[in-house]
Amino acid sequence: MKFEAHLKETIVLDPKNKTTRAIPSEIRKDPLTGRTARICHFMKLKWEKPDFDKMIAGTEKICPFCPDKVLSITPYFAEDLIPEGRLISGDMVLFPNIAPYDSLGAVATFGSRHYIPMTEITPELIVKGFRLAFEFFKRVENSKHPESVYHIINWNYMPVSGSSLIHPHLQVFSTSSAPNLMRQELDAAYEYYRLKGTNFWDDLVKSEESEKKRFLGRAGRTAWLCSYAPIGVAGDVLAVVDGVRCTLDLTDKDISDIALGLTRAMAAYDRMGIYSFNMNFFTGAKDDDFTRFHLLFSPRTFFNQALGTPDVGAIRNLYNETLCMAFPEDIRDMLAPDFIF
Repeated sequence: MKFEAHLKETIVLDPKNKTTRAIPSEIRKDPLTGRTARICHFMKLKWEKPDFDKMIAGTEKICPFCPDKVLSITPYFAEDLIPEGRLISGDMVLFPNIAPYDSLGAVATFGSRHYIPMTEITPELIVKGFRLAFEFFKRVENSKHPESVYHIINWNYMPVSGSSLIHPHLQVFSTSSAPNLMRQELDAAYEYYRLKGTNFWDDLVKSEESEKKRFLGRAGRTAWLCSYAPIGVAGDVLAVVDGVRCTLDLTDKDISDIALGLTRAMAAYDRMGIYSFNMNFFTGAKDDDFTRFHLLFSPRTFFNQALGTPDVGAIRNLYNETLCMAFPEDIRDMLAPDFIF
């Protein structure tokens, strides 16, 4: 496995005495796609948490996912897909997304509680939410719908992540159109398999587990590690499930192991003062032997918290070039104590 990096150095002069100071940076290539990430803007990975009571005060009054509204204002699915209109599990509800990303889009709430602090999200809660989403995927698959190719869960937690609501929920959709990065990864993994005769993700996990530089641990078939070329400014946590090609290949045990690992990532980043994240599934189609199901957990925060400056600027937004403010190997050392399974 080749991990490529270009080391850079900036020389600046002190304004008082003109002594020189060297500022390092690094451009890393993702070993699969060649996508580049800049390791720069080095700063202490520590943020101040806001006043959550003030942030959420009154938001429940207009929240469409709270129990007094969710069953009266959310829409129904067409009867040929979900005859009962919505999927319900306890106090969790899955219903059509009225701002869909694709023709088969849904939202799944995490229950009746309007605000759940990140450290109070339990593995059991995540498992229940994922299982509700999987019931939707199975309905789509059983209907032989042409969009039943890639089954995806996205999770935007808290407003910093892009969530427009406090109430925790999942974005759930099935699509025949793989999103950009997922499509690029699938294309590159296929080419890797064609040229080398091995699976990139299997080779990556084997290499990372051997070197230990970014490897976090294992829970069942799921390997946890820090991304070599991260997307998030505070790094990313990557989970790869051995032998699994697509979302619907995941077993109940796999889902439980994934949920446990996600809560470990949440606990670790909470200590940095980070309280928001994105989580996405990356999946192949059911016969894609050249890939492995994996997910990315990417914490979201600020460049300047006092000003509310988001962690996505022009370089990321327009060049699609990512920035990380610490070396992933150092981030791994910060996260590792939580990943003892």
